[in-house]
Amino acid sequence: MDINKYIMDELFKNQDLEYREFNSKLIPNVNKDTMIGVRTPVLRNISKHILKNYNYDDFLNSIPHKYFEENNLHGFLIERENDFEKAIKLIDDFLPVVDNWETCDLFSPVIFKKYSEKSYAEILRWLESEHTYTKRFAIVSLMSKYLDERFETDMLYKVAEIKSDEYYINMAIAWYLSFALIKQYDVAIKLIEEKSLDKFVQNKSIQKAVESRRISDDRKLYLKSLKIK
Repeated sequence: MDINKYIMDELFKNQDLEYREFNSKLIPNVNKDTMIGVRTPVLRNISKHILKNYNYDDFLNSIPHKYFEENNLHGFLIERENDFEKAIKLIDDFLPVVDNWETCDLFSPVIFKKYSEKSYAEILRWLESEHTYTKRFAIVSLMSKYLDERFETDMLYKVAEIKSDEYYINMAIAWYLSFALIKQYDVAIKLIEEKSLDKFVQNKSIQKAVESRRISDDRKLYLKSLKIK
C-alpha cells in the first residue's frame, strides 16, 4: 500500500473548512494554503490506526511535508517510538522542519518518561539550538515532563537563562515559569523575586500564573506586586 496516498486521502476525507479558517488565525505564520483543516482528535485517531496497521517509514522519510496536518501527524507517529536511539533520530530529523507552535507543542515522546535521564541530556542539547522551534520543544518538554518528581532546581535556571528576541521562545519560557510557580512555588518564586528576567518574560509568567485556579489568592496578590513596570 502507498502510505503517503493513504494519508492524503484520509486527511482530505476529514477536511473541515470552517476549522481551517479558525486554526489559520491562531497560527498566522503558517501559510493557509498548506492547511487542510483536520481537527487534532481526528489526526490522533488516524495516527493510531496507522500505528496499528501499517508500515509508515516512507511517510516519515518524505519530510519536509507539504501540509501542516502532515507534520502534526508525523509528530503523533514518532512520539510513540519506544526505542530510545531510534526515537532520538526521528526527533532530530523532524525538529528542523517544524515551523509553528502547534506542531511543536502537540507531540510528546513516550521515551521522556521511559528514559528520563537519557532524555534530559537530549533536551539540554535541543535547548542550545538556534532553531526557534527546536528550542521551544525543549522548553515545553521540560514543562510537561520535568516539573513534578523529576524536577531539579537547575532545570528552572537553565530555562530562565535563555535570552531571545523570538516571541515563541519567550512565550514558552513564560509558560514554563508559570507552571513552575504552580508546581514548584518555593523554588520558582525566588527567581521571580530576583527580577532578573526580561520584562516581557517576567510579567507574562506572572500573568499566566495568576490566571491559574491552582494559585492561592494571597500568592496571586504577591505575584502581581513583582511585575516589572
